[in-house]
Amino acid sequence: MKLPVYKNLAKSASNEAMENALEVLEIYADSPAVKEEERDAIGEIISNICGAMEMKSMMDNGMSERDAANHFMQRVLSSIDK
Repeated sequence: MKLPVYKNLAKSASNEAMENALEVLEIYADSPAVKEEERDAIGEIISNICGAMEMKSMMDNGMSERDAANHFMQRVLSSIDK
């Protein structure tokens, strides 16, 4: 989980671009030729994109970047504690 990556993606990429990237990464990761280490890296990238999409959604609904980042991190930390 890399908050600077989430912030950059949320500010710089459209939802459509992130959705397209997710689709390609998921299809690529399903290939039998992809090694486990590569799948792990792809999984981290997918997680970063999904986090950025959630932050972007909050920002699109009027939340400041800082508040969206804090809210998202609180949700992540709360889910880890459980």
